[in-house]
Amino acid sequence: MEALMAFNSKVNAFVWGPPMLILLVGTGIYLTFKQNWLQVTQFGYAMKNTVGRLTEKGEGEGGEVTPFQALATAMAATVGVGNIAGVATAIATGGPGAVFWMWLSAFFGMCTKYSEAVLAVHYRDVLPDGTIIGGPFKYIEKGLNAKWLASTFALLGAIAALGIGNMTQSNSIAQVLNTYFGVPNLVSGIVIAVLVGVVVIGGLKNIVKVTEKLVPIMSIFYLLGGIVLIAMNLGKIPTALGLIVSNAFTGTAAVGGFAGTTVMMAMNKGVARGVFSNEAGLGSAPIVHATARVKHPVQQGFWGIFEVFVDTILVCSITALSIIITGAWQTGETGAALTAMAFNQAIPYFGTYIVSIALILFAYSTMLSWEYYGEKCLEYLAGPGVRMAYRVVFIPFLIIGAIGGLEAIWDLADTLNGLMAIPNLIGLLGCSPVLFKLSKEYFTEVINSK
Repeated sequence: MEALMAFNSKVNAFVWGPPMLILLVGTGIYLTFKQNWLQVTQFGYAMKNTVGRLTEKGEGEGGEVTPFQALATAMAATVGVGNIAGVATAIATGGPGAVFWMWLSAFFGMCTKYSEAVLAVHYRDVLPDGTIIGGPFKYIEKGLNAKWLASTFALLGAIAALGIGNMTQSNSIAQVLNTYFGVPNLVSGIVIAVLVGVVVIGGLKNIVKVTEKLVPIMSIFYLLGGIVLIAMNLGKIPTALGLIVSNAFTGTAAVGGFAGTTVMMAMNKGVARGVFSNEAGLGSAPIVHATARVKHPVQQGFWGIFEVFVDTILVCSITALSIIITGAWQTGETGAALTAMAFNQAIPYFGTYIVSIALILFAYSTMLSWEYYGEKCLEYLAGPGVRMAYRVVFIPFLIIGAIGGLEAIWDLADTLNGLMAIPNLIGLLGCSPVLFKLSKEYFTEVINSK
């Protein structure tokens, strides 16, 4: 076991190290340049055709769910524990400057997520039972004619879902319930398994019924708590923003319980946590974006821009600013406990519960989406007959996660999740000529119709 974890540590250092992070952000930069900075030039149009059309059922053939339902399910996975614990850890280890690099990676990540969604819809297949299968494995297989690479992505995704989207999430909920409410971990595990099981057993239709309601509620709940905190410390915002920008390029000196960091560490932690949170480039979200009812693939791409904007620019920023303006980042605390400390300083007693409830909801929604991701990955490898088997296997792992000591599982899941990016980025870059053609085709049509 020790040899396995030592090997995993080396792989993880590469997966979340500078070379891969440069490739992830570099892909976003390339896609941004080639598509005329569409996350800026078309941002208003994208918001008009996402936020402005929330209640529409979508148009087009071959889709299973509305564009918003697909988005909500994708956001259920992206708006997760990483928005609370991950951002806090990035600041605790990389200093306030990490937030700048998180924002920068999210800016280019908006174009990456747009591109993933567009290709997912374009290359999806409609199965005989009317269900959709799409995502990186499909655009790698059909766009690059690389079945082996598509299967590699699918295998990594099917396994990673049992860790990053299952056991680690149930463990996070169990720890919160045990710490703040005294609930035994086993009891939490059983309740989590039941609550997740009753939804995922029914497949995507059941999942989207929950996520389309839960995601807006949980996001607004956490954002409102953060806005109250920031409003109470409005005068400290300019100083906090100054720290974020200056420390991004100078590093952070040791202060209080904070050990101090270099520019490279701030950059590494910020980009890594940003990518881990919004999943731009990892290839998970396009699996569900592929199921949307849209006339043209670009229409679902707009929801990819919206997804990263809400996840990182709004939700992650609330966490980051709360930690910095309260000074909690200097205490030496880390993870979700650091975020809870920041909220509790500004909003005594209630702050801890705002963070705890948000973390529980974020983790629960993440489990629903990642079950679907893992299921579709395995379905690609073994056919539709494995759907129910994967759902049945997914459920008991939730209990194992809740009661287990999961440091090793966290590490393995983190590595597998990052490894998914390699075949996905190859697929994105290899299929980029088709992507650029689709984007040009759509925007030319929009311009001509005006």
